[in-house]
Amino acid sequence: MSWLAKRGRRLSYSVGMTVTEAIHEHVLKVPASAWTPAVEADGEARDGAWVAELTGKLLHGWPKGMRLIVRKERPHPGAQLRITDADGMRITCFATNTTGRPIAELELRQRLRARAEDRIRAARATGLRNLPLHDTAQNRVWMEIVQIALDLLAWMPMLALTGRARLWEPRRLRFRLFSAAGQLVTTGRRRILRLARHWPWTGEITAALERLALLPDPG
Repeated sequence: MSWLAKRGRRLSYSVGMTVTEAIHEHVLKVPASAWTPAVEADGEARDGAWVAELTGKLLHGWPKGMRLIVRKERPHPGAQLRITDADGMRITCFATNTTGRPIAELELRQRLRARAEDRIRAARATGLRNLPLHDTAQNRVWMEIVQIALDLLAWMPMLALTGRARLWEPRRLRFRLFSAAGQLVTTGRRRILRLARHWPWTGEITAALERLALLPDPG
């Protein structure tokens, strides 16, 4: 963050922060009037969630212009609270140097970044945790191949899947859809894909192929 805020750099950042003991104590002192309802992407208030900005001595020693914004939210049913949570609320915080926008809007921007973080996690699980080859040029080709696979993993669920299947992790997609046994038969100048009827997710595969076939030709 000090690098991002270095003089001469015109960069805007939004970075998740660990809730330290000092932050936790400061959150407990925030008056009820300082909390603002969090919002959803459609502009509606997020149920059971509020945001506030922490100021004062807590920011001493941090880069100039840094803002610290916290969110408190009722945990989901069954979720366990952490030691850094307060008053039965789940506490999270992030730092930003963006000004001129409501803190609820800034918190929404930070929350929506979770999708990007999830893609990074999927990338590590898919093949970018370690570079498997010795030569730099070979690893560069490997990274290009993995990135193509990640693009397919990102777009395929959005275009072809519905419901809970859209949320499947790469490992689950690989096991349920990509590893399904099938036979490609050519007859009468037509190609027919035959899938095993007993496979529990054959319906998902055929429905996905039908949705993809209905998409307009990009050309």
